[in-house]
Amino acid sequence: MAQRGRTTGSHRAAPEHTHPDDVPVQTALAALADPVRLALVRELAGSDDWSRTCGSFDVPVGKAALSHHFAVLRGAGIVEQRDEGPKRVNRLRREEFEGRFPGLLGLVLRADGRGLDDRA
Repeated sequence: MAQRGRTTGSHRAAPEHTHPDDVPVQTALAALADPVRLALVRELAGSDDWSRTCGSFDVPVGKAALSHHFAVLRGAGIVEQRDEGPKRVNRLRREEFEGRFPGLLGLVLRADGRGLDDRA
């Protein structure tokens, strides 16, 4: 279930998060099927927890679309975000997500690029 965030010292509310245990497999698969969200997850997987701000990702979308993509990933229990001053930082919920969907992130993050998009 989503948890309502508290307001931080800034003008925006803290992000709401869904725990992976509360996520149906269809929601997880839909979140990971989008190419932009997949790129975000792959970049997060190669970064230290809480080291990436939302604006630091190399994706071809504007700020509003990027916010939407992060909201979908939060709702699917894949990422967690927190505010640090004016910036929002991210972490991949690798252990929690792996506990709910064993092997799914590994498949998505395969180094050979053969993951969810494989047709063979």
